[in-house]
Amino acid sequence: MLKYIRGSLIITVIGLATAMGFEWYQTGSTGHMLQAGLTALILAVLEISLSFDNAVVNATVIKKMDEVWKRRFLTWGILIAVFGMRLVFPLAIVSIIAHINPIEALLLSLNDPAKYAELMTSAHITVAAFGGMFLFMVFLHYFMNEDKEDHWIHIIEKPLVMVSQYKGVEIIVALVSLLAITSLMAAEDQIRFLVPGLWGMITYLIVHSFSDFLESMELTRDANLMAKKTMMSAGFGMFMYLEILDASFSFDGVIGAFAITQSLIQIMIGLSIGAFFVRSLTLYLVEKDTLGQIRFLEHGAFYALGALSMMMLLDYFFHIPEWLTGLTGAAILAVSILWSFYVDRKSGNT
Repeated sequence: MLKYIRGSLIITVIGLATAMGFEWYQTGSTGHMLQAGLTALILAVLEISLSFDNAVVNATVIKKMDEVWKRRFLTWGILIAVFGMRLVFPLAIVSIIAHINPIEALLLSLNDPAKYAELMTSAHITVAAFGGMFLFMVFLHYFMNEDKEDHWIHIIEKPLVMVSQYKGVEIIVALVSLLAITSLMAAEDQIRFLVPGLWGMITYLIVHSFSDFLESMELTRDANLMAKKTMMSAGFGMFMYLEILDASFSFDGVIGAFAITQSLIQIMIGLSIGAFFVRSLTLYLVEKDTLGQIRFLEHGAFYALGALSMMMLLDYFFHIPEWLTGLTGAAILAVSILWSFYVDRKSGNT
């Protein structure tokens, strides 16, 4: 296990030193410096706890990739996760809301972090709708699959498989859920929730359909050159799918981090450390074939993903603390692992 997290441990040391060094440069206070390091560490732990199920879901996709695209996801993908989601994404939100350019947004985060945090959190309903619906579609697609034969919670999964034979049922369920939640909101907030929710669904359908299309091309081409091209295209499709999936998982964590600190630097460093550990865990799960060895771990990850999507979509009515969100996902995964061991032992005894 150490060889998989060695790089993440090095990043942790560098990241914490950077966070503390920046705080020392700004304040010259040893107390503030130590607090900055502790805050970044707390954010890293929070990100890992929130994203453990993300690592498992990622592993289910990565195991279908060839070595080239797997390596690209673990290198290019981490740069996108760190700089794209933890720096560019928050700046882009503030830029749009405040009608300022990204440089001004960056300066605002440094000079007036309270105002910056206020603008970020004001976008929560929009971000939660997009990310929540994207994740909800991923959840539905996994369980509404007529080829799915292995079930963990039969009373839930068997009926979902039965209705999956009807075309478009995933979209119908997702649309009805979105409209039902929207109808309960105040009139002035409905459009702010409904439109990004629809875009979350549309984004999922485009990316997933594109990936499936390219994979089917790969299977039907005979020429070696064309097979290589389609394999690369299919890899690109899965890469894009994983990046958007990662983004959807991290939406809530990025905005929720402002409840802990208003420092963009500490948030970026803390969440980025967590992102590196999630990548390390993903690689470990793939190379050790953990999904194949623990029968219901994959099921547990998608149940946790479904729970996260519902928490994001219902956050308008009652806010669930990020630590509780992470604890819920971890609890579901723990139960799936324990139940897998129980079933395996029971089968071995019979």
